[in-house]
Amino acid sequence: MARDLEETGSSSEGEDVVDGLEDHPCIRWTGGGCRRVPVLVFHAEAILTNDSYLRLIGERYRLSYKIVRTDSRLVRSILTAHGFHEVHPNSSDYNLMWTGSHLKPYLLRSLTDIQKVNHFPRSYELTRKDRLYKNVSRMQLAHGFKTFHILPQTFILPTEYQDFCNTYSKDKGLWIVKPVASSRGRGVYLVNNPNQIVLEDNILVSRYISNPLLIDDFKFDVRLYVLVTSYDPLVIYLYEEGLARFATVRYDQASQNIKNQFMHLTNYSVNKKSGDYVSCDDPEVEDYGNKWSMSAMLRYLKQEGRDTAALMANVEDLIIKTVVSAELAIATACKTFLSHRGTCFGKALGASSFIGS
Repeated sequence: MARDLEETGSSSEGEDVVDGLEDHPCIRWTGGGCRRVPVLVFHAEAILTNDSYLRLIGERYRLSYKIVRTDSRLVRSILTAHGFHEVHPNSSDYNLMWTGSHLKPYLLRSLTDIQKVNHFPRSYELTRKDRLYKNVSRMQLAHGFKTFHILPQTFILPTEYQDFCNTYSKDKGLWIVKPVASSRGRGVYLVNNPNQIVLEDNILVSRYISNPLLIDDFKFDVRLYVLVTSYDPLVIYLYEEGLARFATVRYDQASQNIKNQFMHLTNYSVNKKSGDYVSCDDPEVEDYGNKWSMSAMLRYLKQEGRDTAALMANVEDLIIKTVVSAELAIATACKTFLSHRGTCFGKALGASSFIGS
């Protein structure tokens, strides 16, 4: 998109590129020296204001997008509010592709230097639980277990079933079972005996964190927004705000409660089905109901005497080590399948539970 804007002008400085719009709120200049690059900035409030001035850049430079195999209404709304026009999913004339699935190699190779897509090749090295576990384990071997001790003890079943049973016989307790390529709490359950596990292809079992950090006796996790724009060099962005998502039943370690998903899982997709779920429709209220802002959560913990600065430093360390564990595989795939740098961007990870009270 920056290339689209650059090519419309001839100034070596680049300021003539946008024909007097260098101070436009949707343009930010990056770089330095004799070559500055205009970058398009999106404003969330554009969806509500329907401001024609915010649409000006997209309309003047005929920027376009397509949405493939997903229903991303918010993405469509924000792009439309900035003057982008939507093209057919089969069209090759677009600046941005937002897709719900990974692209095949021949499509990745066909992308031009003015096109972007919201997936990196082999990003499943991060998003699949089994691949993430293998990548982190590899980093533990290379750099020391303590340095990359960012996951609880984990086994991939059925391959490591006997190893899991041997470990369980020495140290019994709760374990959590998850499909390796699922989301939103689907297929997740707790066990306190290996016999309770339904052995299927590609499931992951991890030691359950039995002493989670609680707020008002409820489990919660934090939805963080992490964006990677490049793997070579590695560039990671962490959005300043996030969401705290709460379970709907107070936490109790008693074994008879292990089947209560509303107690142990914090996924919105699970807890919205609970009769105890409380929603908050007032955007000015950040600490009510089963979803808080991350800022409200941090304020609460600080009032309780927690060192929130150290907590967030640990979170950032966790993010970096998670992404670094898959960096080599994804960077190699980018060099193999992409003709141009900067073609891909993508989220790195979603929710994370704070463990240890």
